[in-house]
Order: sequence, then structure tokens, then C-alpha cells
Amino acid sequence: MIGRYTRPRMGAIWKEEAKFARWLRIEILACEALAERGRIPAEAAAEISRKGGFDVARIAEIEKTVNHDVIAFLTSVAEHVGESSRYVHMGMTSSDVLDTGLAMAMKEAGEVLLEDVDALLEVLVRRAREFKHTPCIGRSHGIHAEPTTFGLKLLLWHEEMRRNRERLQRAVKTVSAGKVSGAVGTFAHLDPYVEEHVCRELGLAPAAVSTQILQRDRHAEYMATLAVIASSLDKIATELRSLQRTDILEVEEPFGKGQKGSSAMPHKRNPITGERVSGLARILRGNALAAMENVALWHERDISHSSVERVIVPDSTILLDYMLDRLTWVIDGLQVYPENMMRNLEATRGLIYSQSLMLALVDKDLSREEAYKLVQEAAMSVWNADRQFLAAALDSAALREHLTEAEIRACFDLKRHLRNVDRIFRRALGE
Repeated sequence: MIGRYTRPRMGAIWKEEAKFARWLRIEILACEALAERGRIPAEAAAEISRKGGFDVARIAEIEKTVNHDVIAFLTSVAEHVGESSRYVHMGMTSSDVLDTGLAMAMKEAGEVLLEDVDALLEVLVRRAREFKHTPCIGRSHGIHAEPTTFGLKLLLWHEEMRRNRERLQRAVKTVSAGKVSGAVGTFAHLDPYVEEHVCRELGLAPAAVSTQILQRDRHAEYMATLAVIASSLDKIATELRSLQRTDILEVEEPFGKGQKGSSAMPHKRNPITGERVSGLARILRGNALAAMENVALWHERDISHSSVERVIVPDSTILLDYMLDRLTWVIDGLQVYPENMMRNLEATRGLIYSQSLMLALVDKDLSREEAYKLVQEAAMSVWNADRQFLAAALDSAALREHLTEAEIRACFDLKRHLRNVDRIFRRALGE
């Protein structure tokens, strides 16, 4: 694997040590709030804060017996705190810790992903400006259509990633909610102030209403957003992979010294990073579907969502972090071949200017249908012949009946097609 992928921050969010540290922080903050309300002694809250700790190996050992991760965690904390530990988790339920802790992790992971998106946006806009006026052929159905520029292609991706950034910001805000409201969300054994204090200190919003858990529509929105972003990356990677095909070869992924493309064919330089991004996007889309399946649970909650989230949330955030990093690296080092773009643009010998010719006839008061028929007849004569469309148009008596030579030649002006590129850039970038 080529590149600089060294992002321990995302992986660290999902380590057991980090998870239990979040849980402990929630428990300590809850004790602080209980002490402020006079529900537990202030000295006990201070002792819990001072001595609070846990041992990951010990938690795993205890869990083998109790078969309950939160109880195992609380037992380990109690071994560190001593007598005051009887006040830990007072009036709370497991999901107060689990869901609020998960919200903390998803918020932090989302903030890392926002940084990743920003890095990709910076590279996209820089390279879009670099190739703003580099002509290339636009394609529809895979067939040559009309001229565009490679800069516009990059600008399109930048605009889509800008929308993805907005989506991700909204999703992070949605999932940044906590709950410390007890077994069915009624605060039966807690003052709502406890939840308010915990969430405020953690940078979360208290859920206005909850059951034993935070409702999973929040998580589904977050996961769906990750899948949409992954799909945009898949789209970009798919286009770059197609443009790297030998018969097109308008761009090429970075290929490092000593890298090998094939075990059998020494000449190969394959778009493996783009293929990897496209493949991983399928996992994120599948994980998003699993998150939607988690929305419907029995009564105040069941536990069917929990096992799913332990897999899909860490996996999707880590994978998207990786995918964003890799695609940013590809675009940053992308080899662009303007001469091949021009060669491909000219491959159909001018047929790409057919619409300009048709509209010129419409301007001469021909019906669109009649103009289309005349231009198509001239165009079809070029498809299977070794001649230029301009020559065919100039030789067409039917066309020359309505257009002068100068008017026909003007229809084959590349600059005319691209005259609004700067305006599009200004509109998209606010320049």
C-alpha cells in the first residue's frame, strides 16, 4: 500500500480503553450532579472522581462470569474506588452509559471525518483550478457527447463533497445526544438535572424524550450519511478508473517506484486504489441498511441493535476515514494527460459539434426536426468513413443551402463550447 495512511486517531476512538474511559467519565459526572443535588455525599463524589479507574483485562475476566459488560465495568471501577463505589451508577441503567458513550464516540469520529472531507475538498478545488481550461470530451452512455474541461469534472466532485460535508455536519449534530434517564426514560430514580449536567459537560444535547435507549433513527441517519459519502467516493473512483483504461488513458493513479501491477504481466499499472475505494463503499452501504434495521425495537428497547452497532459503527467510520485519505492521495498525485484528452476529444473527427450545427440551422428558421435530419445525415456519413465532419458539412448541399462556409466553421469552435467555464467556477466557489 502506497501513501501516508497513518491515522491512529480514528482507530483509537474505538479501542476498549477509550470506551471504558468514556463510561467512567459519564459515571463521574453523574456522581458530581448527584452530589450537587444533595443525593450523595460530596466527599463520596470527590473520592469517586479521584480514585475512579478500571482495568481492561479485569473487566474481560469478570465479564466471563457475569456475561454483562456494564456490570463487569462497574465491578472493576468499584475495586478501584472502594466504599464510595456504592454511589456509582445510582438510579442509572446500562444504556445511560452505553448510549451516551456511543454518542461521544460517534461525535468524535464524525469530527475526524469532517477533517478528512476538508482535506479532500482542498485537493479537489486546487486541482480543479489547475485544469479549469483543460479540454476533454464529455461522455453520455459512455459515448462521446460534447466538450467539457477536466477542471469542471473536478469542480463537480468538489461541489458534491461540499454537500456531503453539510450532510455530515447535520448527522454529527443529530447523533450528539445523550441520555441519563433510567430504565425506561422516566427519571424515576434520578433528577433530570443529572442528565443535563452530564450532557453539558460532554458537549452533547440531552434527548428531549427517551426510553431506556436513545432512538436509533439518529444512528441510522449518521450511518446513511456515511454511506452517501462513500457512494460519492465510489463515483469519483469509478470515473478515474474508467479514464485510466488503456484505450482512454486521460488520467492515471500514482504508481510508486518498485510497485508492481500484476504477478503475470510486468507492464501493468492498475487503478488498485480506486478499485479498493469502490469495493469498500459496498460495505458502508450494507452497514447503513443494518442501521436502518435497528430503528424498530421491542417496546422501550431490546438488545438486537447492540450487537450490530458494535460492528458497523467502528467499521464504517474507520473505513470511511481510510477511503477519504486514499482518494485524497490519489487526486493529489493524479497523473493527468491533456494531450490524450485532446486526442480523444478529436477521435470522432468533429462529430461532437453536431448540436452547434443543428442550432445554427434552427436560427435560420428551420424546424428542429428538419435541422436534426439534415445534420444527422451529414454526421452518419462520417461514422464509417475516414473524413472530418467539418468537411462533410461543407460538402453538404443541403446544409450549404442555409449556412455559409464561415457560419459552418464557427460551429466547430472549441472555445465557444467552453466560454462559460469561468462563470461556472465563480458560481460554484463564490469567487
